[in-house]
Amino acid sequence: MKIAIDTNRYVDFCRGVPEVTATIQQAQQIFLPYIVLGELRAGFQSGKRGLVNERFLIRFLNSPRVDSLFPDENTTHHYARLFNQLKRQGTPIPTNDLWLAALTIQHDLQLFTRDKHFEQIPQLLLVS
Repeated sequence: MKIAIDTNRYVDFCRGVPEVTATIQQAQQIFLPYIVLGELRAGFQSGKRGLVNERFLIRFLNSPRVDSLFPDENTTHHYARLFNQLKRQGTPIPTNDLWLAALTIQHDLQLFTRDKHFEQIPQLLLVS
């Protein structure tokens, strides 16, 4: 299984939540989207354990199974389709999560998240 991790699941992993740790350990390949990296680092800067958290993140990113995931022009097409789909459905989601969904769909990954609003996107594969 190849997964993209949402910020909330990365935090759960750092806290040692057993089912999250098990899912991450079982994943063949793990992607941290740039949005998640930005949200994490913003949190590190405003927290008391910023350096410790940054070191842990760097160690995680250095794992051979982990890669960062960045957008390209193709991502913008996925974003636009999702934006309009959610608008027509009357179920908009936060902008950062829309980018996360676009990247996940573009790269044919499963999204590992706790956020229920992703269920409004039927073509998005979620880790159950």
